[in-house]
Amino acid sequence: MSLACSVCPVRDRAACAVLDEAERDELAKAGRTRKLTKGETLFAAGESEAACATLKSGALKITSTDVDGRERILSLVHPSGFVGEMFGPYMRHDVVALGDAELCVFSGPAFADAIEKYPRLGQALLRRTQEDLFASRELLALTGNASAEQRVSGALLSMARAASDSPCHPAMQFDLPLSRGEMADMLGLTIETVSRMLTRFEKDGAIKRNGKRGIELVDPALLPQN
Repeated sequence: MSLACSVCPVRDRAACAVLDEAERDELAKAGRTRKLTKGETLFAAGESEAACATLKSGALKITSTDVDGRERILSLVHPSGFVGEMFGPYMRHDVVALGDAELCVFSGPAFADAIEKYPRLGQALLRRTQEDLFASRELLALTGNASAEQRVSGALLSMARAASDSPCHPAMQFDLPLSRGEMADMLGLTIETVSRMLTRFEKDGAIKRNGKRGIELVDPALLPQN
């Protein structure tokens, strides 16, 4: 399916936002829209075809599998996020949809040509890569010496920032992209511990839970900090 940049929900936040309309239309000719359902793989580790994508809606997880076959979530990708390999000989990690997702997908060479043609795009992509690296380091820090309270509250705040349209303020309402089991695995906790922490935060007045995945930040200052 061809791309329709004029109606893209992340057109003002994705790396390609630095391009003007004509440049975006030209870039769109090299890409296509792809839709995924929960659990469907976008890129698999070991694939030799260089490709990359911008997430328009939904959420993705980037994972690796250890020698015992256990999956480890390395990072999450939220709308406007960029993922894939443009220059490497193969994909290093699995990229899997956490729910229904829609993406703009490009071959690695095609996007590399666009960066060469539009240097502003490369600069924007570098900034986004730095932001993603910082987010990944935050996630890694959560699984270190932090307490269970700090791990769960840190994950909530990280997801709230990712769901926000503002670079300065977290979203006050958002849906968790992960199940409690996935969050537990990511944070090195049990499902029971994650559930207990969420219940505690709600009783303390820090958050309010809306349905199965909805979270409202009532008073983020009450969440334990690292």
